[in-house]
Amino acid sequence: MESSGVAFGTSGARGLVSAMTDEVCSAYTHAFMSTMRRQGFDFKQVAIAIDLRPSSPRIADACANLLRKLGIDVIFCGAIPTPALALFSQQLQIPGLMVTGSHIPFDRNGLKFYRPNGEISKADEAMMLSCDVPLCPKQAPSAGLPVEDLSAKLGYMQRYKDLLGRQSLLGLRLALYQHSSVGRDLMLQLFTDLGAEVICLERSDTFVPIDTEAVSERDVKRGLQWARNYQVDAIVSTDGDGDRPLLSDEKGRWLRGDIVGLMTARALNIPHLAVPVSCNSAIETSGFFQTVLRTRIGSPYVISGMEALQQQGASQVAGFEANGGFLLGSYLADFPALKPLPTRDALLPVIVLLAQIRLQNKPLSTMVSDLPSRFTASDRVQDFPSNKSLALIAHWTSNPEQIIEIFKLNDQITKLDSTDGLRVSLTSERVLHLRPSGNAPEFRCYVEASSQKDAYQFLSHVMLQLADCI
Repeated sequence: MESSGVAFGTSGARGLVSAMTDEVCSAYTHAFMSTMRRQGFDFKQVAIAIDLRPSSPRIADACANLLRKLGIDVIFCGAIPTPALALFSQQLQIPGLMVTGSHIPFDRNGLKFYRPNGEISKADEAMMLSCDVPLCPKQAPSAGLPVEDLSAKLGYMQRYKDLLGRQSLLGLRLALYQHSSVGRDLMLQLFTDLGAEVICLERSDTFVPIDTEAVSERDVKRGLQWARNYQVDAIVSTDGDGDRPLLSDEKGRWLRGDIVGLMTARALNIPHLAVPVSCNSAIETSGFFQTVLRTRIGSPYVISGMEALQQQGASQVAGFEANGGFLLGSYLADFPALKPLPTRDALLPVIVLLAQIRLQNKPLSTMVSDLPSRFTASDRVQDFPSNKSLALIAHWTSNPEQIIEIFKLNDQITKLDSTDGLRVSLTSERVLHLRPSGNAPEFRCYVEASSQKDAYQFLSHVMLQLADCI
């Protein structure tokens, strides 16, 4: 595990497909099982699911083969969204293992691990990495993955049919950007069952790495064109493993993930939130929430934040990330049938906001315009080693005056926040946030401004200067 190049990031262990050998995948799986047992969990089954990457079936087979060697039965849930596996694991009170690289390129993949009571923590990760597990001897070819069990898929769909009722999307006309999202067929069936008319677009047989925090210029243009061509109420998609939503308004303009989260939390009447430091400051300035706890970036930190709020007495708690993934930490007074699901989920915010179009009799663009005028944008420098990113962040944290010089900012710094990376607040009320990705060799840049045009212009300016300095 140490020498493979496969390592834990903000959510799960990831690495190059070439590094994720059967031996490495077996070692991670064995360490996960050992960690669960050291914590007192007694189980005879483990649920496994995959995304649509070409390497995922082989990796799942290696994990399943190891589990069978340990005397553990495998429930293979097929190609389903990560939150569907998490929900299934939670309902059966068994561990879950998801083979996915989420939004990162197809030459990489990963493993996400779920305890019987939710997503693993950073402490669990440390315990796994400290495990000494025996190497399995060379084995005969695997018998293959078990026959697919549809229970996880059907249970996940039923969760959202029960939330607002079978006709909650009646009359809506939606475009479904399918690409290689693992939930593309599930979403088509669900939206149709809920009464919507659905137009399917751009289904792909090759893997497409959709990043909901850095929507490509091609997809920005596509969204606008699709809205003009098809006259839809919204365009819906997700990232590869279905835990981060991609949602546009009726004009084809993609909504930022933290705005999706803000609107969802408001619609569900959730008073207490845990959100990463990178999220839009409109969350606080909107005045919709009693508590907003800022955390480091990554679902384990948001989950820890939700747990901290509950320990302080908060009874209705949720969280979301800038990528739009929504985490439900508790039961809700107004929606008692909706069970907590403390892991990133794309469908909850999508279903809630689509239903709001009908409930409020307003288009999504109007709902967004009712929010405080704070706008964000983000981008990334790819194939940039994390150690170099970390060195730059450390240098600029110690020498903040160089930020003004290097990025050619006609501004002054009012606040520095090193909760995760370096977040710089400026006198112009703009914000610049730089950090290494926790999942891939990428340097991420987030900006915030008082208009969307200013945010895009500021981001373009910063990325140009960043390219020159690195």
